[in-house]
Amino acid sequence: MYRAMHGRWGERRWWPSRAGAETPEGKLEICVGTILTQNTNWRNVETAIANLLAAGKMTVGRLHRARPETLAKLIRPAGYFNVKARRLQSFIARVHTGFGGDIAAFLDRPLATLRPALLGVNGIGPETADSICLYAAGLATFVVDAYTRRIFLRHGLITPASADYKSIKRLCETHLPAEVALYNDYHAQLVETGKHYCKPTARCDGCPLASFPHDPRA
Repeated sequence: MYRAMHGRWGERRWWPSRAGAETPEGKLEICVGTILTQNTNWRNVETAIANLLAAGKMTVGRLHRARPETLAKLIRPAGYFNVKARRLQSFIARVHTGFGGDIAAFLDRPLATLRPALLGVNGIGPETADSICLYAAGLATFVVDAYTRRIFLRHGLITPASADYKSIKRLCETHLPAEVALYNDYHAQLVETGKHYCKPTARCDGCPLASFPHDPRA
């Protein structure tokens, strides 16, 4: 399934950041993006990030010092802006207080330490935590989202009873080699396929996964 999707979409090179995921600036931008992308599309997040960059706020220190109403106004395109402003500042406070504002140091921890720390931040759930671990910290943890769940259900890899986050994550990590590059691109392939074909109402004609057994009504 991965090879079929990759053959259609090519390498997705996800998660995008202007400075590059290997730089502190890029890592911070990815972390911010993962928090802002909750319940919205990436185009809206790009606009919000562009606003933060234009306002000179995209550093740990400036995000920490920003007034909540100022931050909410800048990230308004991402939706739920008051809630997301609080969540973003809760995350930034952990980086600022515990690691002197050093985002690279905050992320430079084993998965078994970093993931629980992220889950302890108000507003960060498993998908956001795994996205930060995989894309910003470069740790091998599989990200599960609504596209993953829908595609796997329709292709019989999971059942409604096993469609919870933890079960799907365990399935992927049990049957795939623990490679950061693979987990990174596999999730991106699922997102691309879900956006174009595996919508709430399936569009199977032309889907790269159409040749695999599936039930579009699932």
